[in-house]
Amino acid sequence: MKEGGHVSLYISDFRSLVSRIGDWGERALIHHFRKGLPSRILDQLASHPSRIDSLQDLMDITLELDTRYHERKNEKSHHQEKKPEASKASSSHPQSSSSSSQKKKKNFQKRDKPHSSLLNKDFKLMNSEKERRIKEGLCTYCGGKHSLESCFKRPQNKLTQPSGKVPSQGKA
Repeated sequence: MKEGGHVSLYISDFRSLVSRIGDWGERALIHHFRKGLPSRILDQLASHPSRIDSLQDLMDITLELDTRYHERKNEKSHHQEKKPEASKASSSHPQSSSSSSQKKKKNFQKRDKPHSSLLNKDFKLMNSEKERRIKEGLCTYCGGKHSLESCFKRPQNKLTQPSGKVPSQGKA
């Protein structure tokens, strides 16, 4: 099993192999099941208070440990995503130009990705993001520092110049 993989897949594969090899005995199966577990699970099993008497007990406990591991991993990643926003709101200190330019790059990259967390499953701007942009006086289409009506990136506004004038069609 790969170090970051899910135990549920490993259990499924292991059961499939056991069904093909026949009866090896409970202790031998436990031994081989443990050999395939990642070190993060083995470390947790070493300090687990429950006594493991059967292969099924071992599978149940490893599945529980793995589930907790992946839940915690998700919590950490969500916390890391929200952390910059929280520190920005609570900080009253001016930021250096390098961190400011990094933040601009990060925001630009977010807008470039079609699967960005700012869009819903229909690729439309999420209500929370739309409300944030309105509250901060930003364009609800592109997030720029202008109104929606003057947004040049907006498809229906592409025929007009940024000044609002319609370009000439070559008429003389």
